[in-house]
Parts: sequence; structure tokens; C-alpha cells
Amino acid sequence: MAGNVAVIAGAGSGLSASLARLLTGDGYHVVLAARNVDKLSLLVQETGALAVETDVSDAASVARLFEAADKVGALEIAVFNASGRTRGPIAELDPEAVKPALLVGAYGGFLVGQQAARRLIVRGSGSILFTGASASLKGFSGSAGFAMPKFGLRGLAQSMARELGPKNIHVAHFIIDGQIEPRGQAPEPDRPDRRLSPDAIAETYLAIHRQHRSAWSFEVDLRPWVETF
Repeated sequence: MAGNVAVIAGAGSGLSASLARLLTGDGYHVVLAARNVDKLSLLVQETGALAVETDVSDAASVARLFEAADKVGALEIAVFNASGRTRGPIAELDPEAVKPALLVGAYGGFLVGQQAARRLIVRGSGSILFTGASASLKGFSGSAGFAMPKFGLRGLAQSMARELGPKNIHVAHFIIDGQIEPRGQAPEPDRPDRRLSPDAIAETYLAIHRQHRSAWSFEVDLRPWVETF
């Protein structure tokens, strides 16, 4: 039912912005979570969303985010878009750089998912949507610091889907297999639609939320038509 709240954690100018615009247009009250909310000022003006400064790797900060959302209305959708990454040869990776990538990308997903689950269990319905990547399925050379949190996030989503599905809560995981088109960047005339449109991805997220529970999807992979897999 539109008119309820959608929380988007890890908000920025790409997919999260497209989701905010789409969900606002569909009647949802959007709450955006980011470490730096100043970067969201134009999006907030455009959509009327509430921006909450949030560190998704900190349990108290995530709790405050959802408490702020509770004041807006009843949670219906939670989207986890935050991502932690560090790249480089395994022998040269800085452990202190890898640790926050894991905390943001995997532990952050747990914290956001837990807070959302607590509310949706009481509600008896709703969706929790996690954004993954190619690295959720394949650990590429030099990408251990990215694959670890993405593999962890996928495992979290699988576990939550099996636990919460029977409670009428739809948990889904999205494999974004390619580069998302930066908003405002001119398209490449000789390589049309080489990158994923954030607006098109957002439409898929909303479609998954709207699925009838007799035919729920757990995992959806999205890639440009020219991408190999």
C-alpha cells in the first residue's frame, strides 16, 4: 500500500536517487540514509525525502535511522545499497582498509535487515531488498576486498528470505552485473545502452516488491544487453 515508508540505506546520486524519485512518485515517504547527507540536498528538495546521517556499520546509528523513519510512517520497503570495497593484490591489501569494507558491505546489511525485519514482522508484510554485484557470485582476481562483503551479503539475504518468506515478508537480492550509467553523462553514440540505466533498475526493484507472493523472486540479475555472462 503506497503512502507508507521506504528506507534506502547507502543513498547517493545513482540507483538510490532513481529509487527515491520512483517511490516518491508512487506515493511512498522516502527516508534516505548516508554518511554525508549534504550530497543529498538536491534530491531531498526534489522528492521531499527525509535524509538521515547514518553509518550503516554502527548498530546505534542504524537504530536511530529506523527510529527516525518510524516518525514518518509505517515501514513497507527497505533497500540496502551501501557497499564497501577495496581492491588490490591479496599480498598487498591493507587489513585496515579491508575491515571497513566488510563492516559496511556485509555487517551493515545485517544491521539494516535486522531493523527492517523487526518492523515488518509486526506489520505482517513488506520487502527487504539487497543490492549485490557480479562479485556476489564470482571472486575476481584482485577483488578479495570486494567479493568478501558481497558474498556475505548474498548469504545474509538467502538466510533472511528463507526465514521471513513464511512470515509474508519478501526478501530479494539483486545482481547488478555491469556498470551503472552515471546520471547526466552523455550516452556513447557508438555503444548505446552499454551501461545499466539506474531508472530501469529502480523499476525492476519496484516490480519485485509488487510481485504476488505465489510467485516471488529471490534473486534477479540485471545486465546490459551487450554484457557477457
